[in-house]
Amino acid sequence: MLEPLRIVLLVLAALLVLATVLPLARKPYWWIRSFDFPRAQIAALAAATLGALVAIVLTTGHEGALDTAALVGLGAVVLYQAARMAPYTALWKVQTVDAVNPDRDRSLRLVVSNVLITNRDIERWLAVVRKADPDVVAAVEMDAWWAEAAGALKATHPHAVELPQDDTYGMCLYSRYPLVETDVRHLVEPEVPSLFLTVGLPSGERVRLVVLHPRPPRPDIGQDSTFRDAELVLAAREIATGDGPIVVCGDLNDVAWSGTTTLFQKIGGLLDPRIGRGLYSTFHARQRLLRYPLDHVFHSADLALVSLARLGDVGSDHFPMCVELALSAAAAEQEAPPASADTHEQAADVLDEVQAFKAGETAAEAAERKADDV
Repeated sequence: MLEPLRIVLLVLAALLVLATVLPLARKPYWWIRSFDFPRAQIAALAAATLGALVAIVLTTGHEGALDTAALVGLGAVVLYQAARMAPYTALWKVQTVDAVNPDRDRSLRLVVSNVLITNRDIERWLAVVRKADPDVVAAVEMDAWWAEAAGALKATHPHAVELPQDDTYGMCLYSRYPLVETDVRHLVEPEVPSLFLTVGLPSGERVRLVVLHPRPPRPDIGQDSTFRDAELVLAAREIATGDGPIVVCGDLNDVAWSGTTTLFQKIGGLLDPRIGRGLYSTFHARQRLLRYPLDHVFHSADLALVSLARLGDVGSDHFPMCVELALSAAAAEQEAPPASADTHEQAADVLDEVQAFKAGETAAEAAERKADDV
């Protein structure tokens, strides 16, 4: 007869295997996509469960078929989850090379921050941003209050785009360098803007800049990842058609290692400076054990890394990220991950899904969904 503790461990092992297998399905359902996030937590819990089950087997001297299956399954979970996380450790080769003797006039220093729309600690946010001394500040979840308060940055960053909204999808950008071109896009829905800009560097060269904040999957309201995934695919396709250096940033409401973000990176031909350096987890600022890298910076292969850092607490549920990238000869040593035929097929499937969802949703249902997502 199985002891109660052994039963608990076997059930937990089955759940951990299920949580690992589910994200392999290319489905946008929130109850599947949510398991993309806690890979480190799943690996740690699986390792602990594996150790406890081994201890019981050794103590009792009995190993049944269920024990064997659980031990094998837990071992596979630990190995698989560790393999998915490994690129975001110092054990991995860096994807973005370090700039050699970077020229400040040929570099762009950027802070990206989800301010949290209900946060009102503007002085702390401004202090953290100013200490980082960025050339460009990109902020999301900006309502009218935030846009007015953050306008203090215009004294040093006079080139601004302000799109405040009261539904968490507002965004503002402040730049000390001229914005040569500015285009506000609504890739999937009219309520969710994306910024496509071109920044003029002191050297006279230009860098394209894209700021994204797609609609997230939300288990609390049953919202799937359909709209987020579609916006990332459409943005990636747009990015891939342009020429010259580009930086993409924002709260993507997705983790760096998910299939969707990997798809976005490949379609867009972008590199991730975190690979080979660390997780740089930015959310949730108040929950140390449940923290994921949701705020991202990607870039084209003609830019090299000067610096990368997660900044301090600004009163939000997100920490800001600060990155400096430079046009550098060292960039010739790197290459963005390629997009295969299967990658493009996945992207097409994502867009088919969002079109089917929108076609099957009534105006009343769409209004209710958007009202819930605040």
